[in-house]
Amino acid sequence: MHTPSVDSPPRPDHRTAAGLTGVLAACSILLLTLVAARWSPLMSADRDIAATTHHWAVDQPGITQACRVLTDWVWDPWTMRLLCAVVVVWLVVRLAARWTAVWLALTVALGSLLQQGVKAAVDRPRPVWPDPVDSAHFAAFPSGHAMTATLACGLLLWLLHRHGVTPVVWRTALAVGIVSVVGVGLTRVWLGVHWPTDVVGGWLLGATVVALAVWVHGLRPQRAPQDAGDS
Repeated sequence: MHTPSVDSPPRPDHRTAAGLTGVLAACSILLLTLVAARWSPLMSADRDIAATTHHWAVDQPGITQACRVLTDWVWDPWTMRLLCAVVVVWLVVRLAARWTAVWLALTVALGSLLQQGVKAAVDRPRPVWPDPVDSAHFAAFPSGHAMTATLACGLLLWLLHRHGVTPVVWRTALAVGIVSVVGVGLTRVWLGVHWPTDVVGGWLLGATVVALAVWVHGLRPQRAPQDAGDS
């Protein structure tokens, strides 16, 4: 029995992918504009939430240390990129899905460039505390950890869904992905290295890139099963 490669399943609904991309992009642009303009109500909410969570972080050193381990190792952007690199190799070696492998690698690379470009353009200062529990470099908006986790988990979950994994594997992967994306955002605020809107911005931008990438992947003409592997 022939098992279709990742490059050969039915094409996705382009209208749905395009529509989702538009909605997410609009939300991202709106939040970016408000942050860049330093909109007072949003800045005030950011400061209040960050101050509260930082107080908790100082008072709960055990939880804070666990957050540092998770954010610096498990959910670090380079960990996520390495995971995607492993999947790229797997796509080429095991599935002969060269087009999808290139698509995944380019999407992750372009997502990183977008993240750095937005950081440089907005140039938002990070929170500063008299008693910091962690430190970070570069501009604050968007959170690179939140954006990279959203991008990597979103792309890999979509690939698993397209590949047709078992329900148990799918549910497990979905749970791990959700915990990772939400968890890394919470750790960045807890550790006092990001404002809450930095994390939300990272989530939105990451999801926008995933939706756009899925739409682009679906533009490639579908091929017959016997020709599914890239030559």
